[in-house]
Amino acid sequence: MIEDWVTGREHGVAFPAHPGALQCGDSRSLTAMSLTTMFRASGALGRHGEVVRVHRCDETSGGSTGRKLVLDVEYDAACASGLPSALFVKFSRDFDDPLRDRGRTQMDAEVRFAGLSSTPGFPIAVPRVLFADYDDATGTGILVTERITFDANGIEPHYPKCLDDEMPDPVGHYRALLTALGRLAGTARSGAMPDELVARFPVDLRAAALGEPMPLTADRLSRRISRLAEFVEAYPRLLPANVGNRRFVARMGSQAHEVMCQESAIWNHLATTTDYLALCHWNANVDNAWFWRGPDGALRCGLMDWGCVSQMNVAMAVWGCLSGAETATWDGHLDELLQLLVTEVAESGGPRLDPATLLSHLQLYVALMGVTWLLDVPALVRRRLPDTGPGVTPDDPRIRGDEGVRAPLLMLTNVLNLWETRPLDDALDALR
Repeated sequence: MIEDWVTGREHGVAFPAHPGALQCGDSRSLTAMSLTTMFRASGALGRHGEVVRVHRCDETSGGSTGRKLVLDVEYDAACASGLPSALFVKFSRDFDDPLRDRGRTQMDAEVRFAGLSSTPGFPIAVPRVLFADYDDATGTGILVTERITFDANGIEPHYPKCLDDEMPDPVGHYRALLTALGRLAGTARSGAMPDELVARFPVDLRAAALGEPMPLTADRLSRRISRLAEFVEAYPRLLPANVGNRRFVARMGSQAHEVMCQESAIWNHLATTTDYLALCHWNANVDNAWFWRGPDGALRCGLMDWGCVSQMNVAMAVWGCLSGAETATWDGHLDELLQLLVTEVAESGGPRLDPATLLSHLQLYVALMGVTWLLDVPALVRRRLPDTGPGVTPDDPRIRGDEGVRAPLLMLTNVLNLWETRPLDDALDALR
């Protein structure tokens, strides 16, 4: 049974579970009254503040979970100062799509993070939260924030994932992202944030992922590696030459079995190297950010879409940020970007991390993601492009225009390229 309204754990007032529970219309619409109640409960509005009119209430697509709305609202003149009128509403649920609805629990962390990000002096830019709540029993939640308006008022256009050639100065944008990640991690470790709010994000590295991979056996892994070897021969132009050959696949395959056998040891190693644990955005790619130039001309960014936010090994956040970057960025700038993050963590009050250790953690995590998730990409490409031939490239419109193919293919490329250019032997030796 679908509940139209639920009461969450944070504020004790009912909130809508899906867009259909709201009725946009005149100045006294259910939407305006509901927002007034919700915003008063959260403290965004004072006790006499009021949303008097909803000028726009449109459903919008995007993302992998939940339904979304864009709202334009009007407040009474006495309370309007400083409150955003352009709003974004994210629901955890999508009752019409069971697959999308499976991701509803991701909003739990987003709601907890809303409370933390609203504290004075929060170190990085995030969308202002007006209301956030979540019902643990059903996984039903809502997040109402300011709406970031791209390509206006000094904010750059929105950049899609894994299309960095459409973005000016890609490396500069990743510098901005890793600066924000380092500042958040360092500030969280410095003790400057309220302890009781940080404590709401326990260290659970395996939980900082979307879903659970299928149990992996040696036979299943061998079949995936065999399919990868067949794939690089069938589509020689889809992967770079240094990884798109059977010799590399054979070498990687041997180590992949060791990674599979050492999975628990890798997770334990990443979780017990305590200096490298901090509050992080799990997927700080360019599509989850907005960018602008400061008065000094320096590029800055804010981060949105905080699903799966938690305390994790910072190498996991580095992968989440760079997984969709062009392989040339990895080849030419990885050491620089890791040093930038290390410096920012320390300057923000966190521990002094070792770039070589961070790289080792990154290698192990990336190898684990490749073995458990991304070796299925060849099968995905064959399903999506059943009639393609050996001349196909990543610029094929069927790949470039479909994020569901483009992104995993580039991520697999980055996994394999890191494996080939930065040998995994020393990182695996650290586990023995």
